[in-house]
Amino acid sequence: MFYKTVPFLFLFGLFSANAQQNDSITKIDSTSHSLKFNYKQLIIPSVLIGYGVVGLESHQILNFNHQIKDEVTEDIDEKITIDDFSQYAPAASVYALNAFGVKGKNNMRDRSVIFVTSYAIMATTVLGLKSISHVERPDGSSNNSFPSGHTATAFMGAEFLYQEYKDKSIWYGIAGYAVATGTGLFRIYNNRHWLTDVAAGAGIGILSTKIAYWINPYITKKLFKSSSENKSTSMIMPFYNGQQYGLGFAKVF
Repeated sequence: MFYKTVPFLFLFGLFSANAQQNDSITKIDSTSHSLKFNYKQLIIPSVLIGYGVVGLESHQILNFNHQIKDEVTEDIDEKITIDDFSQYAPAASVYALNAFGVKGKNNMRDRSVIFVTSYAIMATTVLGLKSISHVERPDGSSNNSFPSGHTATAFMGAEFLYQEYKDKSIWYGIAGYAVATGTGLFRIYNNRHWLTDVAAGAGIGILSTKIAYWINPYITKKLFKSSSENKSTSMIMPFYNGQQYGLGFAKVF
């Protein structure tokens, strides 16, 4: 029971700690907002990524990974593949809320640029680490376990949801991080990832979104000469769904 509880407490505690950080906001124009860089915002994702990286060589952490795996495989016989869909839920919620009239921090154009940027950073980082780490999955199906792409996608979306709607209600962020935590837990539950994979994925996802907000003023300035101009922009970003690699095309209006 102990080994089943630890991953949940470890991941769900992320939002509580993350929500306590004071994210300074700077106004770019009347519709676009971005985060001002603060080194304190690096603490949580750095700890998570660091835990995952250290776990690649630490015998103590590796043993803990195997203890969790043994507990999961001993008591769970049937897989639940909800994590294949829940990974996208937090980010999709941002657009769903906007469609229902709940306005977020940024308009559609700037929000979409931030999302595409964060996804590109997250996917590139995940694919790069998978290609060099060659960690075997708990079920032995492949050697691309580290880090968890599903978890990275979910926490990227959760931070995106939190940043866009935290001024409306903190419960939007709590809901997003709860779904992201559940996604990470299901990756362990389905014997697809180690705890270290999930922790690193969560850190990468959070950090990718924060970086996207930090650099958004420069990207916006580069892409759009004036906030009043109505132009469309096309972007290509890497794509990974847990099994397939590819490129995604996004057009922002």
